[in-house]
Amino acid sequence: MTDGCAAQLGAGALEVGAWNSVLGTTLVLKGVTKHLLDDPLGVVYSHRAPHGGWLPGGASSTGAGVLTAHYPGRDLEELNRAAASREPAGVIAYPLVSRGERFPFTAPDAEGFVLGEPVDEIDHYAALLQGVAFIERLCFDYLDLLGAPTDGPLTLTGGATKSRYWCGLRADVLGRPVQLVENAEPAVGMAVLAASVGRRADDVAATMVRVREVIEPRPGDRFTEPYLQLVDELNRRGWLPAEVAAHAHRRGA
Repeated sequence: MTDGCAAQLGAGALEVGAWNSVLGTTLVLKGVTKHLLDDPLGVVYSHRAPHGGWLPGGASSTGAGVLTAHYPGRDLEELNRAAASREPAGVIAYPLVSRGERFPFTAPDAEGFVLGEPVDEIDHYAALLQGVAFIERLCFDYLDLLGAPTDGPLTLTGGATKSRYWCGLRADVLGRPVQLVENAEPAVGMAVLAASVGRRADDVAATMVRVREVIEPRPGDRFTEPYLQLVDELNRRGWLPAEVAAHAHRRGA
């Protein structure tokens, strides 16, 4: 087990089509497929699942680290409350702190950017939150292009789950329910694995992992247009392949 695979077991994301999205300093997706994915871009890695099948995943360089980089020492919950009134934000952000992206596309020269001029710091902050969610959506669009089943349960873990608003925003951008678990530490996943001797790990996880809350997406499609604008800009800059951008547009139609 890697720490990421152990965390996935701890999140209970073990049935085919289930995914665990871990948002901390960076964004990591881990899921379950029956067959090994063929990824021409080489941005998705896979481990064998303990109960058969595969655990594909990818790690983006975007994530919550962009908030501490731009707003060090600030009360992020206060900023979250203010950001709720800016949906969508007046600008579009690609929230990258360091140079280079690795998932859902590889671009060593990629740099963060903002399209437009924020009217104030709340507008900029809201754009960063939404930008991370847009990249998360693009990750799922790319996985869908590869033929990965993505319609199973989606569990959110990582430090960013402390923000109830951001979890709800991600559900809205993805247009799907998200669930939070009581404890998704890798140690829980190792306990699941240890208890799986002679049993299937997914069956064991179903009895050991407790879902704390399910957040439903709010009605409306207010984020698709800015999401696709970001997709087009990533393509225009030569970082996102045209076929991935086109698939995102088809899925967003």
